[in-house]
Amino acid sequence: MNKNVLILVFVLVAAAAVGAGLFLKKGDKTTPQSAPSKAESTAEKPKGMGPIAVIPKGTTHSFWNSVLAGAQKAAKENNVEIFWTGPDREGDREKQIQIVEDFIVKKVAGIVLAPTDAVALVPVVERAAAAKIPVVIIDSDIETNKRVSFVATDNYAGGVLAAKHMAKLLGGKGKVAVIKYMAGSASTTARENGFMETLKKEFPQIELVEDRYGQDTVETALSAAEDVLTRHKELDGIFACNESTSRGALRALESQGRAGALKMIGFDAADALLKGLEAGRIDALVVQNPEAMGYKGVCSVLLAIKGESVQARIDTGVELVTKDRLNSPEIRALIGN
Repeated sequence: MNKNVLILVFVLVAAAAVGAGLFLKKGDKTTPQSAPSKAESTAEKPKGMGPIAVIPKGTTHSFWNSVLAGAQKAAKENNVEIFWTGPDREGDREKQIQIVEDFIVKKVAGIVLAPTDAVALVPVVERAAAAKIPVVIIDSDIETNKRVSFVATDNYAGGVLAAKHMAKLLGGKGKVAVIKYMAGSASTTARENGFMETLKKEFPQIELVEDRYGQDTVETALSAAEDVLTRHKELDGIFACNESTSRGALRALESQGRAGALKMIGFDAADALLKGLEAGRIDALVVQNPEAMGYKGVCSVLLAIKGESVQARIDTGVELVTKDRLNSPEIRALIGN
């Protein structure tokens, strides 16, 4: 085959390839990739962005399911991946510390953390910051300035709301008890202090006869509440400061036949608590917005990763919910029903 024939064959093959390309249908898998549209570009994963670790206090309470839903919403909107890992039990400080350590080793892009202990988690959070991994704290604060932001309820204000409503229920006088959560938890300590200090300052005729730690499960809270109720037959009211203590206190009241007779204010919006409120066995619930915590926590850490400014404190709000408010649109939106 001479040189002229080779050239002719090459030209014909090239022309056939070009012609075939012209007849490909739009959207055909073999169509060369075009530049992404503006909408597609904004949905792309940020260049070089690694996954975000979201670490709750625990994974058993329904509260954390709402936090996860908010985190997933933020991740989807920003097209980033999240790793959701936490201890099975909320009181397992060592497990949570190990989880944070593991994510530091994996060099995640950022961490959103609800610390089980305001002091015990400080060293590992500071190690993350030293490794240039921004940490946003949600739900319960920590005693270090190395966090980027704190996204949570004003927990002290939640305790104040509960105290004022308890005083209203009791007509300004009577005997009450508090079922606390566990030592070292900044969020619940703030609620407890808000409740007890408000009663002492504003309602001196209401006597706080006992405050008892319920610890981190419904069963331990049930045991603590039953003991308090047995010791104080004259009790007029009880305040429980989170989901597990509230569920435990409600079960204790039911087991002793005092639900509905003794005034109870709980904290959080688990299904069992909402049913207790609707049935009149609970008088009020102080309700947070855990979905907003997860959502704003992830959004805040993304801003920090990009080098943008982040608010040091983000308040996600708190509401006192009574039976007559339960079906209002704003409360149904808050509790996700």
